[in-house]
Amino acid sequence: MTALTFDELVALQRRTVRILSVGQVLGGIAFGATVSLGALLAADLSGSDALSGLATASVTLGAAAFAIPLARFAARRGRRLSLTAGNLLALIGIAIVVISAALRVFPLLLLGVILIGMGNAGNLQSRFAATDLASSEHRARDLSVVVWSTTVGGVSGPLLITPGEIVGHAIGMPPFTGSFLFSLVAQVAALVLYLVALRPDPLLTALHLARNAAAASPLGTGVDRPVVARYAIFAVAGSHAVMASVMAMTPIHLKHMAMDMHGSMTSDTDVTTLVGITIALHVAGMYGLSPVFGILSDRWGRLRIVLLGQGILLASLLTAVFASSSPIGVMIALILLGLGWSAATVAGAALLTESSTEIMRPRRQGISDSLMSLTAAAGATAAGWVLTQFGYPGLAIVALVFVVAIVVLSPLGRIRDHALAPVS
Repeated sequence: MTALTFDELVALQRRTVRILSVGQVLGGIAFGATVSLGALLAADLSGSDALSGLATASVTLGAAAFAIPLARFAARRGRRLSLTAGNLLALIGIAIVVISAALRVFPLLLLGVILIGMGNAGNLQSRFAATDLASSEHRARDLSVVVWSTTVGGVSGPLLITPGEIVGHAIGMPPFTGSFLFSLVAQVAALVLYLVALRPDPLLTALHLARNAAAASPLGTGVDRPVVARYAIFAVAGSHAVMASVMAMTPIHLKHMAMDMHGSMTSDTDVTTLVGITIALHVAGMYGLSPVFGILSDRWGRLRIVLLGQGILLASLLTAVFASSSPIGVMIALILLGLGWSAATVAGAALLTESSTEIMRPRRQGISDSLMSLTAAAGATAAGWVLTQFGYPGLAIVALVFVVAIVVLSPLGRIRDHALAPVS
């Protein structure tokens, strides 16, 4: 590989961010549909609301199981092949989900959702791919642009539920699976995009520059801060656990709320419309303002924005406690939940990258994604039981434990190098 001038590096980074952004739009469609329909499909096939959280848990378990192997694969073969591997697994998972609904086999549904989760590990990795060639002054901004791009797919996924059901019914697909047709097409497009356009590979290029430029590399300081990195991993994992546990049970809570409001069982269309709108607003909160949090993270410091995210998560959980009987209240809580997650994960991911050398980054990024998914899976699994025992407000109160822990441990995330104060 020939040496790159500064202008060539900047141009390559801009092109990489554009490609990753388009890929995130496409990949977000499958994620949005799975989040919205997974709990409803699980409850329908298992016959138990208490087991509905296993769908979201399976998505996160799949992502957790594949995150570290995918990061190692990326370090050896690059982001291009690792991202396409994720797309391929998601495609297989979507097909299995549809088959499981047709056969009404609950374990098969979980297998399909696990594979979709493995594919989502690739989507998560995209945000780190945006930092491979980024300068320290714009690292959080570039990361957040790719995260923001998920808004289009993530919001359209839930909103495609009702049209998808119409199309699915017309061609004889099982209930709650029609929108997966759109997901299938989007995943194929994302796979082709990464395979063809993501050249040269950003991670392989960054590793090459790091090995040959050493201290003169424009991509980072070369200083390793393992304590700060561990805090960043914890902050991202804890914030994700809060978001996933509450979000996983919201479709079930809304289903019960719709039944109570009408005094009887409502139609599937009424339920899916209410769930689709609420989750779409939540996903918009997750990704819509991520560039703002990225820019603030670059200017004000990573740790400050992590703590800002905890404040927003606190507001969300309190809203869920005191307004759980109102559809509007639940929507507001879910929007705030998404915003808090966005601030914490964008800043936390930038803090993790900033505190790790180029050689250490892929490994720690894989650990971060794996732990993030594992804690979310545990939270989503426990959330089903907590919901049945203590209701939606009780679930929000339990989730507060993570927010408190992240705030209390925040001194560990401070970079005490005055030369790096703007990006600490």
